[in-house]
Amino acid sequence: MPPPQTILTWSVVALATGGVIARPFRLPEAIWALAGAATLALFGILPIGDVLSGAAKGIDVYLFLIGMMLIAELGQREGLFDYLAAFAVEHARGSPRRLFLLVYGVGVLVTVFLSNDATAIVLTPAVYAATRAAGANPLPYLFVCAFIANAASFMLPISNPANLVVFGARMPGLAEWLRQFALPSVAAIVMTYVALLITQRHALREETLQARVPTPHLSRGGKLSAAGIAAIGIILVTASAFDVQLGLPTFICGTLTTAAVLSLSRQSPWPILGGVSWSVIPLVAGLFVMVEALVRTGAIGDLDALLHDAMARSPSAAVWAVGLITSVAVNVANNLPVGLVAGSVAASNQLSPQISGAILIGVDLGPNFSVTGSLATILWLVVLRRRKIEVTAWHFLKVGLLVTPPALVVALALLR
Repeated sequence: MPPPQTILTWSVVALATGGVIARPFRLPEAIWALAGAATLALFGILPIGDVLSGAAKGIDVYLFLIGMMLIAELGQREGLFDYLAAFAVEHARGSPRRLFLLVYGVGVLVTVFLSNDATAIVLTPAVYAATRAAGANPLPYLFVCAFIANAASFMLPISNPANLVVFGARMPGLAEWLRQFALPSVAAIVMTYVALLITQRHALREETLQARVPTPHLSRGGKLSAAGIAAIGIILVTASAFDVQLGLPTFICGTLTTAAVLSLSRQSPWPILGGVSWSVIPLVAGLFVMVEALVRTGAIGDLDALLHDAMARSPSAAVWAVGLITSVAVNVANNLPVGLVAGSVAASNQLSPQISGAILIGVDLGPNFSVTGSLATILWLVVLRRRKIEVTAWHFLKVGLLVTPPALVVALALLR
């Protein structure tokens, strides 16, 4: 029987995680994550020093998110997304399926080169604006943003902050990464598109889109916002190639672009700062603290022993078991905490590339089952709520259960 402190730790983490997922009393997710971290500290389960240490482990992720959210809010206010919306509708030429494919293709590019969180933060508002401009029901196209954000998130190391969490200092070089993950990633992208199109076919069939909408003038601030987003993409790919952490470059680029636009237009920074979803930062910090508490219970050692036992019995079966179990676990506890735990397990021993790859695919692709599987999907929900669109956990789950298994099975089967 586990010691009482271990049972208490797991109970607090389970209750807090349940609060993040279910949002009782409709309180924000961050409240429940912070409540869990505070409870661990107040009851002496986790010393204050370890609380601060756990939260500090997420600094790179915080900086990354702040930089992305700043430039996304700037682009929104400077009319960049309205301009892109008109461009998308123009090229769809009145076809719902063509617009669906166009949104999906752009989602792949944004996720691969800017990260899945950027797809949630930057692309979702643009897609909402595009579908409203075309007179369409936005939900089928918004689902694209949520699902491609995870399906394309292991093409490159920069495509998902969880990739940095899982591998840490053991991050493979870019060439080795592509050798291992390029084919499974392409397969996951294609399978997700096919399955998602099938689930949304009736909604798309009933749509009638406007073939043309007025194209708004793109201001100088909008052009600078677009340049800032492009610069972030270039910086992230470069930083990945040289094994540099991505948070600080993203933060600097987002901050400088915002400052430049506000300075040129003589605008106050407060509307931009007020529009950013700052609650995401304490949410992530709370998750990091709770993982720190789990590490102290010895859970990492127990998982490591189970993993080695499975590898000794059957290496190929272990790959499938690890990938599938991880994909389920991320929907129970979110992919960042699970990625941290999995990364700690992987760091404790030299695992085969196939096992590490299966962990990564489970962490990145598995979240497409539920609304709380990944930080990107939570950010997507935040963007939708700001536009008065509600997607229930049950609605998302019904789509996720149809879309995710084919992509997950094919990606694991092609892992080398």
